[in-house]
Amino acid sequence: MNHPRLAYLVPALLFCGLVAGNALAQEGRPGVRPDGGVAAPAASVPYSAFASPQARAFFPRMLAEGAKAPPLTAPIAASRAFYDRMNSDRARRMEKLYPVKTYRDTIAGVGVDVVLPARGVAPANRHRVLLNLHGGAFLWGARSGALVESVPIASLGRIEVIAVDYRLGPEHVFPAASVDVEQVYRELLKTHRPEQIGIYGCSAGGILTGEAVARFIADKLPVPGAIGMFCGALTDLGGDSAYVAPLLNGQGVPAHPLGLAAIPYFDGADLHDPLVQPGLSPALLAKFPPALLITGTRDMALSSVVHSNELLRQAGVPTELRVWEGMWHSFFSDPELPESRQAYAAIVAFFDRRLAR
Repeated sequence: MNHPRLAYLVPALLFCGLVAGNALAQEGRPGVRPDGGVAAPAASVPYSAFASPQARAFFPRMLAEGAKAPPLTAPIAASRAFYDRMNSDRARRMEKLYPVKTYRDTIAGVGVDVVLPARGVAPANRHRVLLNLHGGAFLWGARSGALVESVPIASLGRIEVIAVDYRLGPEHVFPAASVDVEQVYRELLKTHRPEQIGIYGCSAGGILTGEAVARFIADKLPVPGAIGMFCGALTDLGGDSAYVAPLLNGQGVPAHPLGLAAIPYFDGADLHDPLVQPGLSPALLAKFPPALLITGTRDMALSSVVHSNELLRQAGVPTELRVWEGMWHSFFSDPELPESRQAYAAIVAFFDRRLAR
């Protein structure tokens, strides 16, 4: 870079680049605002060439079905009925691929669905147990949604999965769900060592997994052996994916991400409380157990999940981050996709490595 001609060319090229950039912006290309935001015209984005053919075929059908969902402002009964129909269909499809036995029970006064592999629990898992915390915006997903998240893991992993039917909004508000999970966890600690217990959940259940562990720590309980947070994070929804993923999913760029403040369950809660967002407290995160984080490139929670992974690593917590190309929020709720099967295998292998026998 000491050559006199190069010294002349560098500022000249920078100037030409700026001129070209301005020209492109004038032709309708993306324009960069002073705050770093980008104003882009409407664009056509092809579906990922790296996703499976099955995912490519399924994606439009998934979007069409999702478009029928009632808005958050709809009566809660209508939303619960819609998602129960969707999840009941998924659970039936799953049980054909992943045979299980299920029964209803109550633990410490909290309703649960116990899911057992049809082939029986593997000898190595005789003293292990997984708690599933279902997704559904803290508003729906009980029973059928919990089965969707529990059936393939119980069957493939040959391990007992207990799905917690925690209290939901709008009838209940924070910290009702965390309290219910703690009650079940305390009871399991009477028959299991903490390092034999794993906890995982998707979407709201992923958020609740972090909140429950934060509550255990605050109440001086031993943490579980490992946790899984899937399409849900330790912080509020934000980052690039909160804006880009809706665009990639045909919904347009939102004016504001749909964060915790929009969910009735968090009405009246202090959103800066580390028991709501554990990612706000590095000291709290340092006490977390090993964590598996799963997301996809079309998941609006991608940025929050990636950021949570980095926060945990900075706090010294062992993590595994898995990101599937072209996949959307809670993609593994549909069992036929190769990416779903890969996710189930990753979950089973993670808990098998991390939980004590």
